[in-house]
Order: sequence, then structure tokens, then C-alpha cells
Amino acid sequence: MDDIQVLVCDDSALMRNLISRIIDGTEGLKVAGTAMNGRFCLQKIPSLKPDIIVLDIEMPEMTGVQFLEERKKQGIDIPVIILSSVATKGAAVTMQCLELGASDFITKPSGSTSSNISAVSANIIEAVASYGRRYALRKGKDIPPIDFYMQQVKQEKTKSGILNTGKPESLASSSAQVSPKPIFSPPPSFSLAKKEPAVIEPLRKPGTIDIVAIGISTGGPNALREVFAKIDPKFPKPILVVQHMPAGFTKEFAASLNRICPLEVKEAEEGDLIHPGQIYIAPGDFHIVVEKSTLCNVIHLSKEDPRNGHRPSADVLFESVAKIYQNRALGVIMTGMGRDGAVQLAEMRKQGAWTLGQDEKSAIVYGMPKVAYELGAVQKQVALEDMAGEINKLVKSA
Repeated sequence: MDDIQVLVCDDSALMRNLISRIIDGTEGLKVAGTAMNGRFCLQKIPSLKPDIIVLDIEMPEMTGVQFLEERKKQGIDIPVIILSSVATKGAAVTMQCLELGASDFITKPSGSTSSNISAVSANIIEAVASYGRRYALRKGKDIPPIDFYMQQVKQEKTKSGILNTGKPESLASSSAQVSPKPIFSPPPSFSLAKKEPAVIEPLRKPGTIDIVAIGISTGGPNALREVFAKIDPKFPKPILVVQHMPAGFTKEFAASLNRICPLEVKEAEEGDLIHPGQIYIAPGDFHIVVEKSTLCNVIHLSKEDPRNGHRPSADVLFESVAKIYQNRALGVIMTGMGRDGAVQLAEMRKQGAWTLGQDEKSAIVYGMPKVAYELGAVQKQVALEDMAGEINKLVKSA
């Protein structure tokens, strides 16, 4: 089988070395080359023919933003993953990069505020494999199934403690050691075969939809941009969203969505009244739940332990919606690795709620929607391009 070829672009030799060792230490990934700024990166693309580019933002001669602008002019369709700092300024520029066509972003390790090396490795492997694999397949390459890479992501997250605690263990500098490439073999149960979905017998018939809850992860930033750009300007119900995203980015992410969405989009705050026709994005590192109130239900933010390795967690949101709204809700689960949201979407379905799941073909990672589908939680699988229309139609007709 072919490896996913990666071009790493960063002006820091230390960072280029760190990212390269993580990539070359992962079965099925290979560094095609490196570049110290956007100009050199553009020059190397024709000869290296990468399947994905990992791109820093702040670089001399040609920044990441300038590279993306030039990439757009030249019609280059190779996916780009941004290496972003966590600072507020970094968040704003990162969202600008997404608007210019970057596929996604990961936060780079930086001194005492970095995640340990396994957590950083997991994020890099997940992003590079998810986006690079889709591009490589379009180019006719023979690439392993996504589960092949996701198993290695899981191993890195287990080493870092993320799967147990939802956050990395003690912090480490970017000079930490990277394990050599393992001899990786898929487990005996490794299979792409779909299970027949379980059957859920709802306790009540679906009713009028009073709220929409969405859970989404890898591939989410651009997927949500597509959905919310097409949402009905007169959409009559509130929408609550859990997008797995680090703290410090969700406020800028909400603002970037607000610029293209006909509805108001904001980062959720403690005590927000849940108004019709508004979209609330869960803030990074906080669970978002709905609490019942006499006049108007409100949003509560929680610092309870991560669930499924995430805070915010889609399961936490879906659980509160199932409890309060029962059959008067619509739950939507979209692209993402793992199983977050699947169990409690099934609970929403059991309570009589309407449910949708993104289909395999359009999902960057068919993980969360796949698990939900197999649990019987998904009434209908929908392509990304049709998701907004399906949501508009259901809310109007239910």
C-alpha cells in the first residue's frame, strides 16, 4: 500500500524536526519534504506532489496566510493543516486561514504550555491521516483504511492519558523524544464492514422540534461553514453545537461562522437564554448543557470531567437535551473520530427525538456517525451538501 505523503512547512528547524519525526514514526505516513516558508513550500509542491501540507502561520518571506492566498490563486487543491499558537491573535489568524481554504488546524507545542508529546502526536496523526487520505484516494493511490490510522491515534491518546482523563499528563517541551516507527499490525477484528444497526423502539412519537443539537469533531470547521451558510434565514429554533476545539479558539470560530450565516452565531456563555433563531457554540474546555427554566430554558457551562476524552462532549449535550426536550428535539451527529455523542444520540432517539447522521462518503472521518448508526441512533444518513436542507425541512414540517 502507499503512504500518505506530507510536506511540512515551518520556519523553525526544531518544529520541522519534531513534526517530521512524528509523521515518519507513524505507519502509513511519510514526510515527502520540508520547507522553511510559504514560498519554498510552493516551489516544492510540483516535484514532491504531497497529499497534504502541514503549515505554520508566522514565517518570513511568505506567511501561512499569504501561502493560502497564493494557493487559491493557483488552484492548488492539496489540503492544508494549520499549525496554530493558542494566543488570541493566533486564534483570529487561524480562523482567517480556514476562511481562505485551510482544512483544519492543530495547536503546536510551545514550551511550558504544550501538551505532552503523545497528545501532540495523536492530534497530528489524526488530522494528517484524515485529510491526506481522502486526497490520496482521489489521486488513485492505494491507501490503508482510516481505521488503520485511527488505531495508532488511539494508542497515542492512551499513552498521553487523554482517553482516561480527557487531558494530557505533565507538560513537555517540543524537544521531547518521539518513539521510532512501530511495526503496526491491525488487530484481528480490524474491518471496514458495517454492522447492521440496532433497533430502538422510541418511547413516544417524534413531536414538534423545539431545539437542534449538533455534535461534530474532525472535519467540523468546514462542514459547519457549509451547513450554516445554507441554513434558512428564518430558521425558527435554537441550535446548540459541540465542536471539539481547544479553549481559546471557539469564540473566534463562532465569529467566523457568524460572518457567513444568516442567523446569529455566538460562543455560548453561562446563563444564556436559549432564543429561537440563534446558534450557540460550546466554548472550548467547557461542557454545554440545557437547564430548564420557568420562562426560557438556559445554557449551563460545566467543568465536569471530560467524557469520551472530550470537554466539551457531544454526549453531555445530547443527554441534557434528551432529558428536557424528549421527543421535541432534533439531534445531528457529524464527521469525527471516536464515539462521542453516539450513546446519548441513541437516548434522544429512545425518547422520541428526530435524529440525523452524516453519511460515510461526505464525512472526513466516519467515526462518530458510524457508531451512532450502528447503535440505531440515526433515523437517516445525510450527505454534507444536503444536511442544511434536511434540517430546514424537518424543523419546518415536524
